[in-house]
Amino acid sequence: MLFLQNKKFSFSILFLLLLLTFQPLSSSQQLKKNVEFNTSKKDHCQKISASLLFDITLHGFLLWASMGFLMPVGILVIRMSNREQCGRRLKFYFYIHTILQILSVLLVTAGAVMSIKKFNNAFNNNHQRIGIGLYGMIWLQALIGIVRPKRGSRTRSLWFFIHWMLGTAVSLLGVFNVYSGLFAYHEKTSRRIRIWTIIFTVEISLISFFYLFQDKLEYIQKQGVILGSDLVTSTDQGLSPNDKQKELPTDPC
Repeated sequence: MLFLQNKKFSFSILFLLLLLTFQPLSSSQQLKKNVEFNTSKKDHCQKISASLLFDITLHGFLLWASMGFLMPVGILVIRMSNREQCGRRLKFYFYIHTILQILSVLLVTAGAVMSIKKFNNAFNNNHQRIGIGLYGMIWLQALIGIVRPKRGSRTRSLWFFIHWMLGTAVSLLGVFNVYSGLFAYHEKTSRRIRIWTIIFTVEISLISFFYLFQDKLEYIQKQGVILGSDLVTSTDQGLSPNDKQKELPTDPC
């Protein structure tokens, strides 16, 4: 009887030793599994972040190329045709304007499709709200450009006013949305945007300067013609008839 009790006691001690032996091992294995799971999860999140960062950068580039470059340059090109009377030059400027605007619409459409598929469009910020409005305005502007009436028709003036007003609004809102997109990019990725903001500001400043300079270019050219005429007149008044006859005739321009 005493032998059985001792045997049971020995089995109990052996069982406790086995528990103490295998419990730390199982805990260490569980800890290792948790670490591996967290590491794989972290790597997966980093891959998603890298993919999302690429999509955001590509989206920003498409919208900058469209509304921050092609569209303003297209406006400058069509304004250059206002001073032209030659039919070939008018057609050249018109075709360049049309090509630039078509490319702009295509890039905007690509950026819109990307934003719908790739991003979380909660429309809880100004960048997304203005962007969805710009998409509709740009396509409306393209349709208005397609249905333009001929020169000299009654509806030409009304069409030109609507086309000009809508194009100006799209350009201004597009530039503003590029700036808001840069700030949204900074908030999303915590990356610096100062250099890109400076570059874009310099670009828009140059385009704005050339836009304003176009209005004064014809005036400056006329001033040169007027000053030249005054100089010729004053010189002719100071010459005697014999001196005028001695002057050699000049070739016409």
